[in-house]
Amino acid sequence: MTHLSTLREPALAFRALHVPGRPLVLPNAWDAMSARLAEDAGAAAVATTSAGLAWALGAPDGDRLDRDRAVEAVARIVAAVRVPVSADVESGFAEDPDGVADTVRAVLSAGAVGVNIEDARYDGAGNGSLRPVAEQAGRIAAARAAADEEGVPLFVNARIDTFLRGAGGVDGTLERAAAYRGAGADGIFVPGVTDPETVAALVAGVDGPLNVLVGPGAPPVAELAALGVARVSAGSALAEAAYATVRRAARELLEAGTCGGLADGLGYGELNALLGR
Repeated sequence: MTHLSTLREPALAFRALHVPGRPLVLPNAWDAMSARLAEDAGAAAVATTSAGLAWALGAPDGDRLDRDRAVEAVARIVAAVRVPVSADVESGFAEDPDGVADTVRAVLSAGAVGVNIEDARYDGAGNGSLRPVAEQAGRIAAARAAADEEGVPLFVNARIDTFLRGAGGVDGTLERAAAYRGAGADGIFVPGVTDPETVAALVAGVDGPLNVLVGPGAPPVAELAALGVARVSAGSALAEAAYATVRRAARELLEAGTCGGLADGLGYGELNALLGR
């Protein structure tokens, strides 16, 4: 459990990293080692990937992991690094705003100074379903109020899944962004968009720092920076790449009996030292 009075400075430091044109770049982590590797590579902060974290704990992504296990994993990540940590809490691990507030308090106790809260639904309401704007704004307001009551300037990053779910374009996204900012969100995260024209329209229309998701085929960070993006996330892409390596190497070992896929692995001593400081 983290003493909340110690979180104010790292929370302010994390907030200050969101600069349009000089974005915070986050190679998202899913466990203590991936977090340490990101920090060792020079990351100014660590953000979790809800998908990678859920997979590492044996659950599928999409509101299937329970809050306690997720928060325990976040606490281990916080303990492994010296930089600020932001936690992806999916849609809040809760049915209602009070539950979202409880999640925020738990994440703060784990030592995180930021959260991602998404507006996608995973309750069988239909493919492409997002929470109604007013409902999601109420959940964000509850998160904001919970952090403020604890005296921590938590960075609330409101994720809008209009493009990922095919549930709206720029206008619909900006409508949601305005409502979520009005409810207390600090930043807006719009995954599923990397084309420069759309990114530029979102930067111009969002009153606050814009976060985009990158992966294979996305523009370089420098190009996104020139468009005014303030935060760049890799999401689950690093976890996917790591698991692809596991599958390739396992198949080679089992089918060919050789170990070529293991040739570029990090050394035991190097990895052990990273967690043994």
